[in-house]
Amino acid sequence: MLTLSKVDSFYGRSQALHGVSAAARDGTIMAVLGRNGVGKTTLLRTILGLTDRSQGAIALDGEEIGGLATHARARAGIAYVPQGRMIIPDFTIRENILMGGFAAGGARRIPEIVPVLFPYLMENLDRPGGVLSGGQQQQLAIARALACEPKVLLMDEPTEGIQPNIVEQIENSIIRLNTELGLTILLVEQNVGFARRAAQDFVMLENGRSVASGPIDTLTDDTVAKHMAI
Repeated sequence: MLTLSKVDSFYGRSQALHGVSAAARDGTIMAVLGRNGVGKTTLLRTILGLTDRSQGAIALDGEEIGGLATHARARAGIAYVPQGRMIIPDFTIRENILMGGFAAGGARRIPEIVPVLFPYLMENLDRPGGVLSGGQQQQLAIARALACEPKVLLMDEPTEGIQPNIVEQIENSIIRLNTELGLTILLVEQNVGFARRAAQDFVMLENGRSVASGPIDTLTDDTVAKHMAI
């Protein structure tokens, strides 16, 4: 579904990714692992065209998208749940969700899966997004991304900074998006246990390079210790 081949990415004159190759198979979750600051967020931003420039090939469903503008990549079928959520606090829950539909360029509506996964949002559509808890804002960020009707969902540490009683709900919703909707997901995650439970494949980054990849059941404790231990 989404393939990267020898991708370099830059912020100004600083190179952040070095020859990264990876492939997320259709209908699977690929975990993007590594310590803080090794290029995981940059990888997602590069896929969306949000770094200053990139080189190499990025293909979505067999079509090269590396030369497209960010909005064109979104319309091609890529949605993003960023680290920090970035909801608009003065917009209502309804307005935040429907805003996601602008990226798709079609009719703006609340996806049918949203009330199933996040009933609280549907019960409070007219509340401002800014009054929600961190976990509720994360649910809102996911709902907004789903309004794009994406083929691929990029998620950047979706359980970071969320109250423990909602973490499991967020994790289970990610798995359901994959298993019930068949959504292909790139999941940046520090929780190796959740990555092993949710993902079918992984790629490990170190200093902007891919240092290990493959089926998730080949992710050994030694690899985790070598590339993720502090």
